[in-house]
Amino acid sequence: MSGLGRYQSMRRLVLAAMVVAMFAALLFGQSTFPPDTTVHEVVEMVGILLIFLGIVGRLWCTLYIGGRKSGEVVTGGPYSITRNPLYVFSTLAAAGVGAQMGSIVATIGFAALCAAAFHIVILREERHLGELFGPAYHAYVARVPRFFPRLSLYQEGETASFRPKLLLNTLLDGLVFLVALPVFELIDHAQVTGVLPVLFRIP
Repeated sequence: MSGLGRYQSMRRLVLAAMVVAMFAALLFGQSTFPPDTTVHEVVEMVGILLIFLGIVGRLWCTLYIGGRKSGEVVTGGPYSITRNPLYVFSTLAAAGVGAQMGSIVATIGFAALCAAAFHIVILREERHLGELFGPAYHAYVARVPRFFPRLSLYQEGETASFRPKLLLNTLLDGLVFLVALPVFELIDHAQVTGVLPVLFRIP
């Protein structure tokens, strides 16, 4: 497996591990805002929007990067405003997963945990890309922020050749976030009916 292939596999493993850990931790937690309150419902709805934004954003990234990451420095589209848009959109989706608890703290916490885990992968990826592309990549690093997008830098650039399999793989990776919707509804119901004990509450 190539160097970038290993990092991509690591990214998938980190993503899956984070989501599983989040679900496991929150089986016994509940928002201080009860399930039928306005705040709880609003936070959940914002979370659903974040999940869909994350999935669509990841597909957008794949249209540009699809199969080109090991061959050239991709600088167009989402890659013109942040060097790691896939991780940015995954973090937004993770925030959406946390929001399904109806908790503002869980929303921010899920995003922070996801971003921290990806930061480790990003640092290793950067070293590899620097060795692979040299000055071209270093110039890109000097111009475009690592994580937080700078919208003023946006340039359309060229998309990759259309590769349905890559888009499908990205979609399937992203669908793990949608699992949050029915799972948290089941958790809410189990907690309300007393099947699952509530061991802690967060705002």
